[in-house]
Amino acid sequence: MKQMTAPTETPSSPAALQPPPRLPRLTGARAPLTQAVEVVNERGERETLHIPAERPLTVYVDRREIVTLMTLGAHPEWLVLGYLRNQRLVDSADEIESITVDWDVNAAAVATRSGIARIEERTARKVVTTGCGQGSVFGGLMDEVERIDLGPAQLTQAQLYGLVNAIRLQESTYKSAGSVHGCALFQGDRMQVFVEDVGRHNAIDTIAGWMWMQPGGPVPGGDKVFYTTGRLTSEMVIKSAQMGVPIVVSRSGMTQMGHAVARQLNLCAIGRSVHRRFVCYSGEDRIVWQPELAGQGGPASAAA
Repeated sequence: MKQMTAPTETPSSPAALQPPPRLPRLTGARAPLTQAVEVVNERGERETLHIPAERPLTVYVDRREIVTLMTLGAHPEWLVLGYLRNQRLVDSADEIESITVDWDVNAAAVATRSGIARIEERTARKVVTTGCGQGSVFGGLMDEVERIDLGPAQLTQAQLYGLVNAIRLQESTYKSAGSVHGCALFQGDRMQVFVEDVGRHNAIDTIAGWMWMQPGGPVPGGDKVFYTTGRLTSEMVIKSAQMGVPIVVSRSGMTQMGHAVARQLNLCAIGRSVHRRFVCYSGEDRIVWQPELAGQGGPASAAA
């Protein structure tokens, strides 16, 4: 039987004449992915947890600022390249000459080979998606942090447990369908409003709108507690503070930048709050501690 062999390419064939794709040069920048912080658990004991890093990365394309992305920083060049691809700003990696990431200035400089057609028009209208990590509004929020002054509100440990139980009993889309985030505003352990959306940022913005629209003027936030099912990022902490709310509670964890902003504001940030377990990342002086209510149990989870 005659053995079949694959056809060979002649120098004049189209495949042989096509040059190999030119891939962009990448810096391979790296940054620490976690940071150790001291927390106080439900029994009033201090312990150390590692929380994920969160840092802004401002993307410049041919020296034009495009967007600020909030990222862990594990593979920032891939992130930038993927963002440009998914935003349909480039059609192939061949169009990018290099991506240079410098964590000293939290910037990524993208150099294209021939520019991006109509880049002003295509980047003029930014849409903040419901997905996580696209912090195109981050810079504006950070500008307001130093002007925020939160009141002296406190929350008892008993009220915290009542708040968590109210969330547990709340009828929700999450219970029936999943795939959504829930946020709520409390006064002590009394729920004022509960909102669900596909993104936690949408949910907190909805609550901010509700506060403005109540009869008799905006609802004051100084004696309120904000609850979210999502993690406490810098953007969530800042938005809570903008609403005047000095205490935030999450059933999830907290990022490094969220932790730094919360400490700067003396905002009480409580995470991993499930049943009678929780950790306080910052502002522990805002909690009226009742460790006898915590009952027995091992140390809080070290995951963030």
